[in-house]
Amino acid sequence: QVQLVESGGGLVQTGGSLRLSCAASGRTDSRYAMGWFRQAPGKERRFVASINWSRSTYYADSVKGRFTISRDNAKNTVYLQMNSLKPEDTAVYYCAAEYGLSAWTQAERYDYWGQGTQVTVSS
Repeated sequence: QVQLVESGGGLVQTGGSLRLSCAASGRTDSRYAMGWFRQAPGKERRFVASINWSRSTYYADSVKGRFTISRDNAKNTVYLQMNSLKPEDTAVYYCAAEYGLSAWTQAERYDYWGQGTQVTVSS
């Protein structure tokens, strides 16, 4: 199993930037894909970005050009650089992991989840 811990959330003004980190521990010797999802109050959890072991990346249309997902396999850490933030980006952001070579956009594909970190963008 793998354990995930997110960090880097906070309060930022519209147009600002934040960088989220997700550190993996446990069984990290096997290849795994990682993803970021977010959930706003009263809404379903939605896909934000994902990255496979080879660093191929996938993004939701709503964040393309503003967010960048990356990973450091030596540190077992995935990052989400968020620029040009908007109030509609406000949500709890969750990191997820799944063993294998493919990076998924569906939440049900991921078996391992972090506890979430709050991102609030003020207008």
